[in-house]
Formats: sequence, C-alpha cells, structure tokens
Amino acid sequence: MADALRAGLLGVGMMGRHHARVLRELDGVDLIAIADPGGDPHGVAGDLPILPDIDALIAAGIDIAVVAVPTAFHEDAAMRLAEAGVHTLVEKPIADTVDAGQRMVDAFERAGLVGAVGHIERFNPALQELRRRLSAGELGEVYQIATRRQGPFPSRIADVGVAKDLASHDVDLTAWVVQSDYETVFAQTAHKSGRAHEDMIAVTGRLKNGVVVNHLVNWLSPMKERVTIVTGELGALVADTSTGDLTFYANGTIPLEWESVTVFRGVSEGDMIRYAFAKREPLRVELENFRDAVLGHDTDVVTMRQGLRTLAVVESMLDSARRGEVVTL
Repeated sequence: MADALRAGLLGVGMMGRHHARVLRELDGVDLIAIADPGGDPHGVAGDLPILPDIDALIAAGIDIAVVAVPTAFHEDAAMRLAEAGVHTLVEKPIADTVDAGQRMVDAFERAGLVGAVGHIERFNPALQELRRRLSAGELGEVYQIATRRQGPFPSRIADVGVAKDLASHDVDLTAWVVQSDYETVFAQTAHKSGRAHEDMIAVTGRLKNGVVVNHLVNWLSPMKERVTIVTGELGALVADTSTGDLTFYANGTIPLEWESVTVFRGVSEGDMIRYAFAKREPLRVELENFRDAVLGHDTDVVTMRQGLRTLAVVESMLDSARRGEVVTL
C-alpha cells in the first residue's frame, strides 16, 4: 500500500476532538500533528504535543489538514495551508464572509489542491440513502423540499447566528439531494434571546430546477428536530437525521369508494416503509470522502466552491430578512 497521508489538525474544541478520534482510526491516514492556541481542553492529543499555531502545524510536514477553529479564523489558516501545498478541509461555514470564501476557493483552485468544507449532514446515512433513492427515480419528479432544524441554543456558538450555523446545513443538503442550486429566497428572522445574531429564521425559496423549498430553523425550541421531507409525484421521503432513519410514504392506488372523498383529485394515503440500511458515523464518511478526493477519486466531498455557494445563499437569506424582499441569486 502507498504511504499513509500525514494529517494535521488545527483546533481541538467541541468538533475538533471528534476529528482527532476519527483521523486516528482512518485507513491510509496518520494524524501526526495537532495545533491549538487554547491548549487541549478535552485531552485528545495523546502522545502528540499541542503545537501553538498554524505555522508550527505546517512545519510538521503534513499532506492534509482539518481546520476546526472559529469561523473568523478559517481564511487565515486556509490561505497559509494553500500556500504550503496542503489539501484542507475546513469546518462549515467556509468563512465569515463571501469575499473571504472566494479568496479561499481561488487559492486552492490555483494551487491544484483539494479544498473541502465540513458540511457533515450531507454524510448522514438517512440523507445518503435519500440521495441514492432520488437519483434512482424512486419519487419521480420532485416537487418540494421542506426542512425543520430546531432545538435549544448550543453554548459553544458565539461567532455566528443560527442561519450560518444551522441553516447552512439545510442549504447544502437541499441543493445536493436534488442537484440544483438556489434561484430565489425570502426569509424572516427573529432575535429573542438577547444575542447579537439571529436565533430564528424561516425561509421559503425556489431552486433553479423549479423545486419549492422551505426551511424552519431556530435555537429557541426545547424540542430537538432534524427533519428533511422531499415530496414528489410518487410520494414523500422523510429523513430524520437525528436518528438516521428514512421513511417512504407512497401515494395510494386504492380506488376511493367513499363518495365524499371521490371528488378530491389529489393523492391518497398508500403504504409506508421505513428502510433498513447501514448507518455509519457521518464524520467518518465525510473524512473518508476527503481522503479519497485527495487520492484522486470521485467523491461526494463538499468542495470549497460548493461551500461558498451555500454561504452566498445564507447571506442572501439574511439580506432578504433585513430588506423584507425576495432575493434572486
């Protein structure tokens, strides 16, 4: 087998500690260096020294890097890694502004390096299975995608609002499962918990392929919900990404004999199937895709260009909410 890829990790906070675990377990990858100016709060370094900064990480001689520091620091770390010739995955969102994200995209494309963004929901087993079934035509024409992502405020998030932290998941997975970009968005936001950024957003929009989309996202609910519903001509597929379950509700084909409902020309209730399939850890699948992209294989890795498109959609949502108008991308 070829030599393992030498991996470096910048940031071992809430997300970085999981990257450390999975990178250590990944075939064909050796985690050789960890850097975090804040030390090692979760004790994940093991026998590796905690390096002080990105320069020390690069000096360790790495082939690939994962950047899991606050969003404001993504651009600086990514630009240094691109300059050093290191394939890089940054946590989502790609950057704190579209301009910063564009500079990152340009730097990695110019250097011929894999630049990826950690939109982990795309690798959730329920959404991977949903994508597979949609591409096989199991819903026929897709009409609508609705997502709900609600729950309590995560104390770890300080630098962005709910749109960039959570709605970005829904934008990425929606565009990916039906393979179409956003065309228009209209959004409304609320600030209910006294922080600088929005903690609730409701979005309606349309994709370039005509699919109607709707996203409800907040940090204000005691009920945690992570649901994606895709409705099409043959029924509906419901993915619950908190459990990894995928359920199909078929349009009914039973003739209606009850007179008062026979005038209704829409669909009726048919069979319901909850699919059984392998449920692998999303982070592991994501990092495998990143590794395989670096090795030159065709993968589902979220490229920096896709991550930038997602950020542009989220910025358009926030712009729409500020102006009270529909925004065309």
